[in-house]
Amino acid sequence: MDERPILLVEDNPDDEALTLRALAKNKIRNPIQVARDGEDALAYLFRTGPWAGRVEFPQVVLLDLKLPKVDGLEVLRRVRADEALRVLPVVILTSSDEERDLVESYRLGANSYIRKPVDFAQFIEAVRQLGLYWLVLNEAPPAPRGQSAPEGG
Repeated sequence: MDERPILLVEDNPDDEALTLRALAKNKIRNPIQVARDGEDALAYLFRTGPWAGRVEFPQVVLLDLKLPKVDGLEVLRRVRADEALRVLPVVILTSSDEERDLVESYRLGANSYIRKPVDFAQFIEAVRQLGLYWLVLNEAPPAPRGQSAPEGG
């Protein structure tokens, strides 16, 4: 199993803690990098600002839509516009139940759209299935040149 990092883009501390707990409960061992707004997510993905020295390429991005500074749809738009990042798997993980968010996410190239269940047990199961598919079954694209998996990865 590939153990490249998962980039979790989530501004709500409760949802962040819940997601991290669900990932741990499902024994997902990939390192988790958290970006708390869209601007930080873009800096991480494009290796700018505080992330200029980063070499790891995320295996998957779990992207909330309602973010401060730069919203999730704009993050997705910029990722898909970049030749090197275009193939990066992006899973929308949001509480939004607005149909236009769903449609626009897929139009912009999201790989999957998951609504966060309110019930913790359902959320744990959703994360288990997400991890099983995106981290075990799915064969991720190789890291772009200049980015790599961690040593031994």
